[in-house]
Amino acid sequence: MAKDNDFSKIYENPAELLQHLIRFNTTNPPGNERECVLFINDILKNAGIETKILARTPERPNLIAKIKGEGNREPFLLYGHVDVVTTENQEWDYPPFEGKIVEGYVWGRGALDMKGGVSMMLSAFLKIKAENIKPQGDIILTIVSDEEAGGDFGAKWLVENHKELFKGVRYAIGEFGGFSLTIGGKKFYPLQISEKQISWIRAKFRGPGGHASMPVKGGAMAKLSRFLKIIDEKELPVHITEPARLMIGSMADALGGMKGFMLRRLLNPSFTDKILNILGENGSFFKPLLHNTVSPTILHGSDKINVIPPEVSVELDGRILPGFKPDDLIKEIKEIVGEDIEIELIRYDEGPSKPDMGLFKTLSYILKEFDPEGIPIPLLLGGVTDGRFFSKLGIQTYGFLPMQLPEDFNFAKTIHSANERIPVRALEFGRDAIFKLLKEYR
Repeated sequence: MAKDNDFSKIYENPAELLQHLIRFNTTNPPGNERECVLFINDILKNAGIETKILARTPERPNLIAKIKGEGNREPFLLYGHVDVVTTENQEWDYPPFEGKIVEGYVWGRGALDMKGGVSMMLSAFLKIKAENIKPQGDIILTIVSDEEAGGDFGAKWLVENHKELFKGVRYAIGEFGGFSLTIGGKKFYPLQISEKQISWIRAKFRGPGGHASMPVKGGAMAKLSRFLKIIDEKELPVHITEPARLMIGSMADALGGMKGFMLRRLLNPSFTDKILNILGENGSFFKPLLHNTVSPTILHGSDKINVIPPEVSVELDGRILPGFKPDDLIKEIKEIVGEDIEIELIRYDEGPSKPDMGLFKTLSYILKEFDPEGIPIPLLLGGVTDGRFFSKLGIQTYGFLPMQLPEDFNFAKTIHSANERIPVRALEFGRDAIFKLLKEYR
């Protein structure tokens, strides 16, 4: 264990490193990532690694560190964020910003998303330096702010203002993927190759307004109510994208038998929704990977209880599949609710339509070496990551934060929840797998 602020060998203990990171309260908003980023910067500089701090505003800095290569391979990028989501109104067994180790787990906000991943990457990066390993290409470590609130102070800002720092990079690793997941008695390691795209929209409804003592029928509120009911009851059309085909096809092949047969039928649009209904709760994982989706989240109406508003609106978190555009989503919504509706786009973050699978075999090989029982498969993520911004520079991100997890540990439901935690052994597993990747990047 490092003592008296001696972090020269902190890479040997990624759990201890994670404890320190968790103790910085970087809840976003507002973020306040500065002290956490400077802490990482000090560790890197003391290890003799070249670093650079870049910031849109002083309290929201980003860090770029580089280990120079000695050959002619293209640079390789590792990146992660240190901001975290709120713990408000959550009941924790242990304080969320103390980083306690209890029963073999590090507890705290960000343990999984994604200070745990940052500790793995940073430990592997430091170990490359400590062991004087000379990669054939530059290895770039990037620590960003503001991922949880859109990246406007983090990855998005870096890509738009400092793209020269990532010149020549083809592949990167980041969140999410590489965690073990047991399905049908088989242990899978999903590796993210693609993700859905943000397409936030606002739907407006108009009608007669007036004093609430004189009720109206068919007003803006009634129209909004009908809209929400239809959105709740009807699915948008099925789409089978290439990332989903790769993911579900790989799972079906590994499972075989009736389970494999059922999964493969998901890839036939004539049967997709029927199979999802048969799968019930188990199908909820696949449903957003086979449809564009919208979730109503924010309502705007009158701010006076005695006033009938002539205009109301609802904001919807739209997520569209790779290769689709906001206009496709709006068209699909109008096809099920009718054309008599005003919809405007609030925000759209475009991602690549097709993945570059050139590194998938290498990542799979590394995982199989560390866990021969594991089955690496491609993953289409229903959420979004900073990968959408780096893709604008031609960079393919793989979700590769390897974690060998207990079979009863629900990774997806633990992220952003109370009692977020990660096994100490999973951190070491991830550090060692990432180190092997960097070591063999020669």
